Amino acid sequence: MISIVEDDKEVRSAICNLLESAGLRVEAFESAEEFLESGPTANKACLVLDVRLPRMSGLELQRSLYGQGNSLPIIFITGHADSTVREEALRAGAADFFYKPFNAEALVTSVHSALNRPQA
Repeated sequence: MISIVEDDKEVRSAICNLLESAGLRVEAFESAEEFLESGPTANKACLVLDVRLPRMSGLELQRSLYGQGNSLPIIFITGHADSTVREEALRAGAADFFYKPFNAEALVTSVHSALNRPQA
């Protein structure tokens, strides 16, 4: 199960459609809080996560998950070019980082790579 956390409904829908067309099962959330309320992450294989979200940011969600020892692969997406944020996310263990608009094929490839990487 690929979890998508993106507050923009159109982008969220497009990512869902893209990943489903690649044969992946997806679930979508509008916020980090909604994702956290969805239950244990044991059935989640990868997280496609927007950096800027209302209330809890993507980076805060990453810190929370990894701080609890959760090694769920995270692929960040953002519409705001900020190399400092990118470096922080990758240094903290993100599997990949994309700026919107991103190449659809590259995102699918990244998700497949994240699914195949050994978990810490």
